[in-house]
Order: sequence, then structure tokens, then C-alpha cells
Amino acid sequence: MRGRRNPSSRALTDTRGCSTRVANRGVFMNPLRNRIGWGVVALVAASAALSTTTSFAVPRYDGTWSVALVTTRGDCIASYRYPIQITNGVVANGGALALDVRGKVAANGAVTVFVKHGEQHATGAGRLSATVGRGSWRGGGCSGSWTAERRS
Repeated sequence: MRGRRNPSSRALTDTRGCSTRVANRGVFMNPLRNRIGWGVVALVAASAALSTTTSFAVPRYDGTWSVALVTTRGDCIASYRYPIQITNGVVANGGALALDVRGKVAANGAVTVFVKHGEQHATGAGRLSATVGRGSWRGGGCSGSWTAERRS
């Protein structure tokens, strides 16, 4: 790298004034440039992963779904009903509670969901048809089943 040596530190300054740290094992970018670099790598990796997986933009499952959860094992609420929103195959919170709901629906109706509220979290999987669905869930030492009905 062409540049001038900065006498106050063990760094080189290039012709644009950018500082680059020099160590025995090679050249390291300054912390901001390093974070940006890793961010770009993560974005490219995520884009590549999504482009090679089954299509998740599945409008036929789009809408509001009413999901009923039933606990079959563990000391959790016996049953609970909550709305879920699906848009282009992406599962999200459809209600007023502050729940972090994430998931996806594949073209064949296979659905996976992750739900988090504070420190508690659960995962679920199953299958949707055009109007109903069913599957299982587990989390927080409990497990059970779920059913879903399409509302819109």
C-alpha cells in the first residue's frame, strides 16, 4: 500500500487519508470498515441462500389466520387462540400483543414459525391448506399441537 506513515501510531495512512492498521499477521481494516465489510458479506450470503431455496412468496396462503394452541405436555397455558398474518409466504404477528412472530410458508404449505415474548420462546411446524392448517409446537418446557383457520 502506498502512503505515508503516521508517526503517532502503528498505522499507515493512504492517499485518501484512511487509516489502515498493520499487524504481524497482515493488514486489518479500521473497525467501521470491518463492520461494513461483514455486513455486506452477510447480506450477500442471505441473498444467495434465499435465491437457492424453495420459493416462499406464496400468495395463496396470504391473509389473517386464527391459530389455536393446545398444550399437551408441561405446565403452560392449556389453550390459547391468536391471530397470525401471512404476506407473500412470510408469517408475522397479526394481533395486538407484543410478540415477535417470524416464519415462512413454502409452496407446498409447509410452515415453520418462531415466537418470542420477552425471554420465552417457542417453535412450531406444520402444514397449511387453502383454509385450514395443523401442526405441533414446543418451547419453555412445554409442547403441544396447533390448528389454524383462515379468516381472510
